[in-house]
Amino acid sequence: MFLKLAHSNLDIYTCSRELVLSCYRLTKKFPDSEKFALMQQFRRAAVSIHLNIAEGCSRKSLTERKRYYEIARGSTIEIDTILEIAFHLKYCSEVELQPTGNLVIRTFQMLSAMIDKKNGNIG
Repeated sequence: MFLKLAHSNLDIYTCSRELVLSCYRLTKKFPDSEKFALMQQFRRAAVSIHLNIAEGCSRKSLTERKRYYEIARGSTIEIDTILEIAFHLKYCSEVELQPTGNLVIRTFQMLSAMIDKKNGNIG
């Protein structure tokens, strides 16, 4: 935010930030009994995606950069799984989950492209 580094202009960074915000909005619908369980795990995974993208972008080594993107992609899969659990527990309807699901798909696709690219970057 204050450093104005190049990663903050990337589409993946913007998308992952939107995913974090969407996850936080969704967890407001969860019952209080989930405050220290699924809700916390959901939020931590979403923030982890965003942070690992930022940190990965700062790495000079292609191997290191891709490792951070792989960790972020793993957290994206975790979010997808949590959405499935939330749906089956009837915390949210499929319609309510769809916007977050769309961000999960988009984030996963962009991270996969970054991991597969030779330089590990994507606009």
